[in-house]
Amino acid sequence: MGLEVDNLWVVNIAGIEVWITETIFNTWIIMSILIVLAVIIRIKLRSFKIVPKGLQNAAEAVVETFDNFVVNTLGEGISYIAPWFFMVFVFILSSCLFSVFGLRAPTADWATTFALAFATFVIMIFMGFKQRKGKYLKAFFEPNVIFFPLNLIGEIAKPISLSFRLFGNMLSGTIILTLYYSLTPLLVQIGIPALLHAFFDVIFGALQTYIFVIISLMYVKGAVE
Repeated sequence: MGLEVDNLWVVNIAGIEVWITETIFNTWIIMSILIVLAVIIRIKLRSFKIVPKGLQNAAEAVVETFDNFVVNTLGEGISYIAPWFFMVFVFILSSCLFSVFGLRAPTADWATTFALAFATFVIMIFMGFKQRKGKYLKAFFEPNVIFFPLNLIGEIAKPISLSFRLFGNMLSGTIILTLYYSLTPLLVQIGIPALLHAFFDVIFGALQTYIFVIISLMYVKGAVE
């Protein structure tokens, strides 16, 4: 695990160089694992039982808990966007957890966090226009038309600040762990790093995942209301 994002391969497509970076490759690994896990769960849930047990009980508990979380945040009216944010939640959390095994978290790369934040921005704009139509656009000119530039900058700043918040916190853990491995003798790299990984990757990672999702939901709620 290093501070720099390594470039693994360069692929030429129609004369255009496409760089396959460590972030992209690790994202593919995490996506593959999550897809395989989702397929396995889907196969297991074919024989649906009224009284859930085992895997079905666990899957229903996770989904219902997140659905209730979104409903309590956004309300029933637009809670149908919950699956997207559930995917974001699972991906960011998985990125943190897989760091325990030495996989550099894709969220420690600003390109990943900005892509997720930009998706939130698009959903926010879309839901704002869908629910409020012209009133959403009118809000950019309130309380006076001269405030339009400030209101516009405020909206554009949301995905940028959201992406840098997650990126900075994830990168800070990567920096501390990298410095520890680089500056300490091999003897003290047994046992103690497990505690650091448990804090930065598991506890801190889960906290940042929750913060990213709840702020994203609040942005959407603000646009709708």
